[in-house]
Amino acid sequence: ALARPLVAGQARAGQAIERRSPGRADVAVGRAIDASDADVRDAIAAAAAVHETWAAVPVARRAQVLEAWADALEARLEPLTALGVWEAGRTVADAVADVREAVDFCRYYAVQARRLFGEPDPLPGVTGESNELRWRGRGPFVSISPWNFPVAIFVGQIAAALVAGNPVLAKPAEQTPLTAQAAIEPALDALARLGLPAAALQLLPGPGETVGAALTADPAIAGVVFTGSNATAKRIQQALLAHDEIKPLIAETGGQNAMIVDSTALPEQVVDAVISSGFRSAGQRCSALRVLYLQHEIADELQRMIEGAMATLAVGDPSDPATDVGPVIDDSARAALVAHLDSLHARGRRIVRTPLPGGLNGTYVAPALVEIDGIGELDREHFGPIVHVARFAIDDLDAVIAAINAMRYGLTLGIHTRIDARARYVAARARVGNVYVNRNIVGAVVGSQPFGGEGLSGTGFKAGGPSYLLRFAAEQVVTVNTAAAGGNLALLAAAERQR
Repeated sequence: ALARPLVAGQARAGQAIERRSPGRADVAVGRAIDASDADVRDAIAAAAAVHETWAAVPVARRAQVLEAWADALEARLEPLTALGVWEAGRTVADAVADVREAVDFCRYYAVQARRLFGEPDPLPGVTGESNELRWRGRGPFVSISPWNFPVAIFVGQIAAALVAGNPVLAKPAEQTPLTAQAAIEPALDALARLGLPAAALQLLPGPGETVGAALTADPAIAGVVFTGSNATAKRIQQALLAHDEIKPLIAETGGQNAMIVDSTALPEQVVDAVISSGFRSAGQRCSALRVLYLQHEIADELQRMIEGAMATLAVGDPSDPATDVGPVIDDSARAALVAHLDSLHARGRRIVRTPLPGGLNGTYVAPALVEIDGIGELDREHFGPIVHVARFAIDDLDAVIAAINAMRYGLTLGIHTRIDARARYVAARARVGNVYVNRNIVGAVVGSQPFGGEGLSGTGFKAGGPSYLLRFAAEQVVTVNTAAAGGNLALLAAAERQR
């Protein structure tokens, strides 16, 4: 497999770098060519040149592109799953779910675009006036996506920007360019079949420090949609502030996610939720569980149950369907997680780890449960299979909620209780985007559980929700004086005939 820049429908040349699997260092997955400065400049110029043409394409045809893309992704489920396993180190089940979510994004945004942008919305007006709200694309949009959902988030961000009427400059994570190449090709095929311009969608793989920085710094872009770290989001925000125009940043930036478990919770349900929330995908989900709060009265027994469940987890080669937990994405990620665990160990914290089998040849970190005093001990998100557990007294519930809110991350929160009033109480006071009661806190479903946070966790609107596409479009209100003699009435009649 070979990933390379795709500029206005043309593949660009360059030095190809070999890509190796995080799960099997001896396996070469393929090669990738990073976009050059010239590739970036040419792509931005092509997107700017095609903007008006793409914005003028009826929304029904833009939605057709997404629906054709969804069909093609479904047809390519197996090769895309294989790339997710080998290039991103995802387990087979997670890789399949990644493709399925991408399909859901395409179909959902196609429906939403027809509903939102199909016809101008009439607005209330005074006597003798008509008012209409209209939407149009903003211009060339940069999409910067992460490696942990190399199909779903990559496709979802592009689909939203594209169907809203914006040409898209897609920069995938530098760790997963091969998956991005395979995922974007069906969309380019759909554009070609429908006779639409190839420059509406272009691929620019490469590092964020070079390709991403060049894209976000260019004054010709109209906005950025980004999923990744808070630090990178801030750099993008600073780059956009340097532009003369005020331009939107749509960002989802991870979380310091907690789960609160009281003494009425069902123990088996809690154990299942903790294992799936904390260790599935090797803890490499922005919604993954980071801090588990257990009420004192049940903490000892419940922690023993969780540790027992951890001991049964199969850690290993993600291509094996029996594997529960695969590798973390690369050596840098592994080193950071190991350093964090070493620091906790040096401070005398009790750490329980899942055994790692011998013979693994990749970037593996054993799932770990670490006892701490509270969420305030953590200075940042640790993106991997580590769950920190703290104990609390029920009389201190307000203090626990306050400590979680004080972190200023606001993505996901779990509540396990059989007291409905308590679940409502916590949810009402938690400053987070997604609250899950008596279940795990991962796996948001497009359309049913729109996903996104606030504070250090993002800007909104929520991906996979009814308002998301509006962030990618500009509004225009047209007010016509219908009482004017002759001219305006004639214009209105002509406009009606054209609909």
